[in-house]
Amino acid sequence: MSLSLAGLSVLLGLGMAVAPVWQLRDPEGWRRWSGLFPRSKPIGYLLMALATAWFLWNVRNETLADFSAYKPYLLLGFAAIGVLTCVYVSDLLAARGLALVLLLLAKLLVDTARWHPSEWRWVIAGLAYAWIVAGIWFTISPWRMRDLLEWLSATDGRIRRAAFGQLGLALLLVILGLTVFPIR
Repeated sequence: MSLSLAGLSVLLGLGMAVAPVWQLRDPEGWRRWSGLFPRSKPIGYLLMALATAWFLWNVRNETLADFSAYKPYLLLGFAAIGVLTCVYVSDLLAARGLALVLLLLAKLLVDTARWHPSEWRWVIAGLAYAWIVAGIWFTISPWRMRDLLEWLSATDGRIRRAAFGQLGLALLLVILGLTVFPIR
């Protein structure tokens, strides 16, 4: 199954609009949730399971012949790392899990946008590279996500400004998906 850049852009835009709508409708609820999110074990387990399964799927579908003999061992090892991370590195697990999902989403974005002829593909690629930087940063120092969410949620004004910025990007992605990246 392959996702077109148009479909990916629209899905991404719609998905990215969920949090800012919540932020604008209920800033106090968002503030409470974002304060609890980085240390949430249930969300952390869910995000780690998603990231581990997605990464294993990527490894399983990798076609590099150099790794074919080692693929079963790699799959077993990476599955074990995913489980053991939940057991032994469970502090700020949701932040780590989200960081891994951002890295995997970035791979999907870059792979999908790579060969599109429009120069607007760089919007998707730029977002992907921003997520790569954030994913690496939050993986090695997940408390930074906690600190960032705390800072962004400190006042209603910051929440609103961040929400409008996210909504602007989400709208741009939907417009690009519907107009510039037509489904062929």
